[in-house]
Amino acid sequence: MDVRKQIVLGLIAFGAIGLAGCPKPDAPAPTSGGAQPAAGGQSGKLTIAVIPKGTENQFWKSINAGAEAACKEEGCEVKWIGPNPENDITQQVNIVNNQVSGKVNGIVIAACDKTALVDPIKKAIAAGIPVVTIDSGVTGDDPVAYIATNNVKGGEAAADKLAELMGDKGTAGFLIFGKGQVSSDEREEGFRNGMKKHTGIKVIEPLEASDATKAFDNVTNLLTAHPEITGIFAASEPNGISAAAVLDQKKLAGKIKLVAFDASDKEIEALKAGTIQALIVQDPYQMGYKGVKTALMAIKKQPITEKLVDSGLKVVTKENLETPEIQKLLHPQ
Repeated sequence: MDVRKQIVLGLIAFGAIGLAGCPKPDAPAPTSGGAQPAAGGQSGKLTIAVIPKGTENQFWKSINAGAEAACKEEGCEVKWIGPNPENDITQQVNIVNNQVSGKVNGIVIAACDKTALVDPIKKAIAAGIPVVTIDSGVTGDDPVAYIATNNVKGGEAAADKLAELMGDKGTAGFLIFGKGQVSSDEREEGFRNGMKKHTGIKVIEPLEASDATKAFDNVTNLLTAHPEITGIFAASEPNGISAAAVLDQKKLAGKIKLVAFDASDKEIEALKAGTIQALIVQDPYQMGYKGVKTALMAIKKQPITEKLVDSGLKVVTKENLETPEIQKLLHPQ
């Protein structure tokens, strides 16, 4: 089987990170006005539509696990639906519109595009359905709250770690996953800003891919065009998995330093093997958990004290991987 197909099948095969129970939020859930409860689902329970950018990657499945845990506590129902392929803007717009027509009680969404989702979100709010954005937001402040990683800081942390690994010299390439997506744009901004401090490193313009197959091709082409590269930053799970696969295939693992976002099983394996040297790990479980909790607060017209919530991140290396703090992040109990 071709290596690229193996990667894609591997991504599909891996389930959500084992998550059990439900952690208490480590920061107060956000706030702002809200809508009266609508008709609810078939069981009569409040229904929250949770709409990620995709449903296959472990990151999204962790968000779903957090959302389900929150609803289990609150006695509501999660309607989990996302575009396929991942980051399909038109599909996500249609999904939001359909959920509004179906009269869900609240929407929690990771926006595929910061402008294209503005009008659908406005329509949802006008219909009395509060919207919470997670992971990637939209232009303006219509949603009742935005719960996400500080992606600029994440990009800066990746730049600093990669520069350290490269000895503050050489050439670095990097991979993004979607122009116009807030999280991708902010990680790129942070990485560029962070690398400005490391004047001994030349940074190649980024390549873009939101799926593993294209990312594999991008990394292969990047190394062919720039054999002098000694460091790579991969700003998403598919980019990180594919970059690691290419480095392994070309026997460049460890010779070219790799820093990637997220912590899928494949990425953790590559970290342990030394193909990836550091992971910028978010807390998707908390995004889903707090997203649902905040949507319910808005539905019930409870006060929301924070409009913007930083869900946190950690730089994970082989050295700190087994510490209790990191294990709790990777496997919340």
